[in-house]
Amino acid sequence: MSKIKVALIGAGQRGVNYLEYALQHPHEVEVVAVAEPVRERRESFKARHGVADSKCFESWDDLFAVPKLADAVLICTQDKQHFEPAMKALKAGYHVLLEKPISPDPEECILMGEMASQSGLVFSICHVLRYTPFFTALKELLDKDTIGQLMSIQHNENVGYWHQAHSYVRGNWRRKDESSPMILAKSCHDLDILLWLANSDCVRVSSFGSLSHFTVSQAPKGAPARCLDGCPVSDKCLYYAPKQYLTDDTDWPTSAISDDNSYSSRYKALLEGPYGRCVYHCDNDVVDHQVVNLEFANEVTASFTMSAFTRDVSRTIKLMGTRGEIRGAMEKNEIEILHFGSGKVERIDFENVSGHVGHGGGDVKLIQDFLKLVRTNGSIQGLTSVNRSVQSHLTAFAAEESRIEGNTVHLQEFMQRFGTRQDKRGDEI
Repeated sequence: MSKIKVALIGAGQRGVNYLEYALQHPHEVEVVAVAEPVRERRESFKARHGVADSKCFESWDDLFAVPKLADAVLICTQDKQHFEPAMKALKAGYHVLLEKPISPDPEECILMGEMASQSGLVFSICHVLRYTPFFTALKELLDKDTIGQLMSIQHNENVGYWHQAHSYVRGNWRRKDESSPMILAKSCHDLDILLWLANSDCVRVSSFGSLSHFTVSQAPKGAPARCLDGCPVSDKCLYYAPKQYLTDDTDWPTSAISDDNSYSSRYKALLEGPYGRCVYHCDNDVVDHQVVNLEFANEVTASFTMSAFTRDVSRTIKLMGTRGEIRGAMEKNEIEILHFGSGKVERIDFENVSGHVGHGGGDVKLIQDFLKLVRTNGSIQGLTSVNRSVQSHLTAFAAEESRIEGNTVHLQEFMQRFGTRQDKRGDEI
C-alpha cells in the first residue's frame, strides 16, 4: 500500500480531528505540511505530526507558492474561506478533501464542481454521515427493498439547546453574512443524506422557520450583555457561560473558546470573547428552528426538521415504504424494521460504534475512502464527491429562499438561475 502525503489548510478542530488518522495509521498517510494563520495552532499541529519548519505556512498562498509538496490537501477553513484555496489546490494538481459546506455562495459551489470535473482530480466533500454504519445500513435496507418502495421520509436533526447557544448564537456560525444560513452550515449533511436515501433528484422545496428565542425580547429582566457582568438569573439560566465553560471538562465545546485551556485563559475568554456573551444579547441572526419539505422526481416526499430545542444532540429518522417502516436513532445506534401484515419486528444494533465520537464512526471511514480514491488517482468512485454534493447544497439555498420569500422553489429553475451565470473569479485565482 503506497503512503499518501497530505497537507492541511486550517488547523482548527475539524482538520486536527481528521488527521488523527495519520498518527494511528502512519503506514497509510503522512502529513507533510500545514497552513494555519494562528501561530499556536500551527505550532501545536507541527509538533504533533513532526512537520518540518520549512513546510509550516501562515497562509494557503504561501503553501501554493512553493512547488507541489503533497498528493492531496485537506481544506478545513471557515465556510467563506473554501473557494479560493480549493480552486488553487486543483490548479496546482492536488487532490482535495473539503470540509462542508462547499461554499455559502451557490455560484462558487457550481464553479468548484466544474473545476473538479475539468481537472480529473479527486474532490471529495466531508459528508461524513454517508460513511456511518447507521446510514450505510439504512441505505442497504432500502436498496434491498426491505420495506418495498420507499414513499416518505421524516428526518429530525436535534441540534441541542446548549449546542445551539455555543455554535449558532455565540459562535462562528451565528450570522449568515459571516458564515452560512444555518440550514447549510448545520444541515447540509442531512439534505445530502435525504437525496442519497431517496435515490432521486429533488424537484420542489418549501421551508418555514425563524429565530424566535435567542433574541433581546426574550432576555430575562436585568440580564447584562455578558454573563460575568452580574447576571441576576445566573443560578437558573440554562445558558450561563461559566456553567458551560469553567468546569473541569475542557473537551469540546469548551476547547473552542481559547487555544489555552487553563482556567485563567478561559475566564479571560468569557470576559472578552464571544462565548461570554448573554445568549439574548448577541448579534446572531440564523434561525433556531426550521422545517424543510422536499419532493423528489420519483415521488418520494421528505420532511426535515432542524430544532435547537432538544435536550440531546441527535438524529432520528423514519422511512415509510409500501411494505413496512424503518425507524432509526443514530446516536443510540438502533434501527427497527416494522413489517406490514406479519407484524414482524427486526432490530439492528451497532454495539461497537459510539455515536459521540467522530460522527458515529463516519470520520474515519471518510478518510479511508478519500485515501483509497487518491491512491487509485480517482479511477474508482467514492461515496461522496463535489459534483454529488452540489445538488444538496443548492437544495439548502432553495430552502432558505423559500423560508424568506414564502414560496415553493422549483429546483430545476433555481439551479438554472445560477448555472447560466458567468463568474470571473475562477479565472482570477
